[in-house]
Amino acid sequence: MGIFLVFISACFCGASNFCMRRSIDRGGTTQAFLVMQMSIACLVSFLLGPFKAQQFSLNPSLFVLGVTAGLVYSFMLGCLGKALERGPSGLTFSILSGATVFPAVVMAAYFGEAFGYTYTIWHAIGSVVVLVGLFWAGRGLQGITQFKAWLFFAFTMFALHIALLVIFQWRALLLNFPRPEEISSYFTAEKIRSAWFMTLMYATAMVMQIYLFLKNEKRALDRSEMFNGMMGGAANCLGTFFLIQATEVATSFENAIIYPVFSVLVILLSNLWSQKIYRESVNWRACQICALGLFIATVDWKGAFAAIGWFAK
Repeated sequence: MGIFLVFISACFCGASNFCMRRSIDRGGTTQAFLVMQMSIACLVSFLLGPFKAQQFSLNPSLFVLGVTAGLVYSFMLGCLGKALERGPSGLTFSILSGATVFPAVVMAAYFGEAFGYTYTIWHAIGSVVVLVGLFWAGRGLQGITQFKAWLFFAFTMFALHIALLVIFQWRALLLNFPRPEEISSYFTAEKIRSAWFMTLMYATAMVMQIYLFLKNEKRALDRSEMFNGMMGGAANCLGTFFLIQATEVATSFENAIIYPVFSVLVILLSNLWSQKIYRESVNWRACQICALGLFIATVDWKGAFAAIGWFAK
């Protein structure tokens, strides 16, 4: 069941990526799309989070954490949009997914084995393989009109995605730690378990995008921007929802491979629609190398082998 839900989640996230590209392709702007996407995502996350849990009170510590995540997320989406306007969508989304390898390095370096974060030879090999795949995929793009601008926005997006995932993993550490106040004096178990985190993140991103849109464009959204933004926002939030559900129902073996399977599926789906619909030239071998690197680096190999009885964990 866990892997099935991961597949559903990846399909929704791939659809969200497609909606963003489709909106831009039809003459819309990144900021207009993101205004609608973040507004719908904020509403859906509220209905699936605080409203469903009947939690209507906020604590200051979680508010700061959610707003911080929202700011990082908003700037990341802005860079993603700028990169899509200037370069190939399939490769851009592959770079975005490739960032999932590197938060493990940050968490292992800062917290170490005492908190369950280890950096193994598999992480190192997988990270190198991902980078090789990304550089290989990028060969031959020097001829595109705005290559330097695309490269800047793509790798700024890459760095911001790593920062966002580190925030997610730090929150997960606090959620699973018996006494989170020993790690951060700002959080207790009750505070960190608040259902408001995702809603605050989306709300902050929404406010940022509305501000930037009103500052730079000041116009009415056209029907295509509204439709694609609404579909993209709902798909984005549903993708996140099903991914969280997958982690809750997964077996021990499925838990070891959920995130790499998700990342690989998003890379494959995003490149598939970019080739079939937009006739982009996709370096499938480079994509396969990226996918292999993600799988090597992010699978809990010891846990996976233990789950199938090869050796004790």
